[in-house]
Amino acid sequence: MACDSSLCAEPQLRPNPIQSCDDYGINLPDWLKDCIEQIPPGIGQSCPTDSEALLSRAFDLAFQLHEGQFRASGEPYIVHPVAVADLLRDIGASTSVIAAGFLHDVVEDTDVTPDQLEDYFGSEVRRLVEGVTKLGGIHFTNRTEAQAENLRKMFLAMASDIRVVLVKLADRLHNMRTLGSLQSDKQQRIARETREIYAPLANRLGIGRFKWELEDLAFKLLEPEAYREIQEQVATKRSEREERLSATVQLLKDRLERIGLDSCEVIGRPKHLYGIWSKMQRQEKAFHEIYDVAALRIIVPSVEACYRALAVVHETFRPIPGRFKDYIGLPKPNGYQSLHTAVIGRHRPIEVQIRTAEMHRIAEFGIAAHWKYKEGGSPAAGEAERFNWLRQLVDWQQEGASNDHNDYLASIKEDLFDEEVFVFTPKGDVVGLRKGSTPIDFAYRIHSEVGNHCHGTRINDRLSTLSTPLQNGDFVEILTSKTAHPSLDWLNFVATPTARNRIRQWYKRSHRDETIVRGKELLEKELGRNGFDGLLKSDAMTKVAERCNLQTTDDLLAALGFGAITLQQVLNRLREEVRLQSVSTTKALSNADLAKQLTENTEASSTKGSTPDGVLIIGVEGLDYRLGGCCSPLPGEQIIGTVALGNHGITIHRQDCTNACMIPSERRLPVHWNKHSNIENAKFPIQLRIEVLDRVGILKDILMRLSDSGINVSDARVKTAVGKPACIDLRIELRDATQLSKTMSQIKSMADVLAIARTGQG
Repeated sequence: MACDSSLCAEPQLRPNPIQSCDDYGINLPDWLKDCIEQIPPGIGQSCPTDSEALLSRAFDLAFQLHEGQFRASGEPYIVHPVAVADLLRDIGASTSVIAAGFLHDVVEDTDVTPDQLEDYFGSEVRRLVEGVTKLGGIHFTNRTEAQAENLRKMFLAMASDIRVVLVKLADRLHNMRTLGSLQSDKQQRIARETREIYAPLANRLGIGRFKWELEDLAFKLLEPEAYREIQEQVATKRSEREERLSATVQLLKDRLERIGLDSCEVIGRPKHLYGIWSKMQRQEKAFHEIYDVAALRIIVPSVEACYRALAVVHETFRPIPGRFKDYIGLPKPNGYQSLHTAVIGRHRPIEVQIRTAEMHRIAEFGIAAHWKYKEGGSPAAGEAERFNWLRQLVDWQQEGASNDHNDYLASIKEDLFDEEVFVFTPKGDVVGLRKGSTPIDFAYRIHSEVGNHCHGTRINDRLSTLSTPLQNGDFVEILTSKTAHPSLDWLNFVATPTARNRIRQWYKRSHRDETIVRGKELLEKELGRNGFDGLLKSDAMTKVAERCNLQTTDDLLAALGFGAITLQQVLNRLREEVRLQSVSTTKALSNADLAKQLTENTEASSTKGSTPDGVLIIGVEGLDYRLGGCCSPLPGEQIIGTVALGNHGITIHRQDCTNACMIPSERRLPVHWNKHSNIENAKFPIQLRIEVLDRVGILKDILMRLSDSGINVSDARVKTAVGKPACIDLRIELRDATQLSKTMSQIKSMADVLAIARTGQG
């Protein structure tokens, strides 16, 4: 619902906004009530100069503009922006970000313009709201291309001002908390997006408080049975676990007080349910075999006290070998710091985390807790490297090197999800990489030019090969030279999509001649030298290039040389072209005569009065014909006839069928459907492929929808894969193209259907 234009032009503060919210049943946070009570009525055209005024006026404008709008639950819409702003305040976001939380939907859902927002609240709030608005149109789907394009928009907005994504994450968290009023299919879609993108993003930004809750809420919707089972098992032994933890907490407090750490805090904390389930899946263990479903956290006043407390823990309980991790000396790339250890406590293993209050704040609130902003939301000096991964993603896509959507998505997931190997630069900076990464991956993570000019490496001050897998704690130095360049052999051992694509792109831009030679060598090795040069100049090779969406044979060889296409793809298409051309050459004369004769007969028949009502296709009267199974033409679609080799009759194709387009023109003849045919109950087979969310009963629902429309299904096949959409192949019988269009629209409108396409198109 759009707002009243006069309200947008000169908004006025409500006489008593707190009372108005009470009348609606909206519970405002105490901090917001305090802000409102301190600010006199009236917004005006000037930008507020103090925090209370900015927040109060942002809330009031949002309240007025969203009046009359309601959420799917029936609640007034203003409940959502208030909740988003409250979440942002909880994680320590700045005043401008909280104000953007109040206003994040007004540009999209009302008539307020960005210029008006700038007049009321300043340029910073405007930029944040515009950034969030751009992300508002993003809807993640399982279609690779759409998802890749949407993610590009998100990361470009984040690169402009990283705080934009804080508002987006708070918006997603409140939506996840209130999904109950939506349809099941929308709940599943939103939960899947949350687990695949938003929760890892919150983790990458170090916002642990958002990450845990997003994961648990998504887990509850996507695996409800597993969620309930773990929830019940955790609750069943809660009293026993709490008693054991309480005794352990008191014991540690007493020991810490003895060494003068009486100001520290020792608390027990439950592991979140998704974390427990993930560990069960990863380690293939049952619930009773997972010992750290609860843990201890010790918060101390200083870094020095962290190590003193660690000594007390190890003195009090027996440490478990290999379970100590020092994230204080070696922080995670997202800024997380803490000491982790695992010990045997009161006959059970227990996990212990030790950190300062500041480390705890950063672990919970991430960038909102420690980010220092310059003009425009950019990171201050010293902080930029923390988000080097974001810079590289944006640089890569702006260079135009990310046309392959699968590669782009793989790179994003590589950078979003937990990294497993942490190494040092010669200056002591930490770089996180995928497990199995090599110095080449490290070089490209530092910068593209470092990777492109790498000619050697030192690992821990020792010369090593470029294919050496890196280990945690390694010091890595890359040796570069202006004359060095990437080797295609690197593709055999690099572990990250970023490095792999950088290598390919360099060859594509800089070594076209070399890649052409390499592609030619690969092809010649497979086909032999005899007649090879002639084959390269043949029409068959040109056709193969066209089928690979390339313009020339050299383009084909270059693509083969740097790995954009495989040797097997080229060989398969080349064999097909050679077969078609050789057969066409040997039969050309007789078939040309036959096609000419058939065309003359068709033209003659079209001049003789009307066509009999019983004839289905005009142009093949008296001849044997069949409908092409490659494209399954339907009445109402444009068609063409092709003469089968050996005078075996006519095949009817759709005019856009790729198989028909490959047949020489002398073997084609014009045909069309008889619009006046009165053949009753004629049905034509069609193959459909439907991509759906994998749930029990989805196939039955689709078949029922078809049955209600009187459509016969002659074959149905379902393919499923863990963590991926299900694929349903249906063979149905239809009257004409109009019924096909209507049927596809009906199926596509169903809740769990992601995509539908007609297959068998040649």
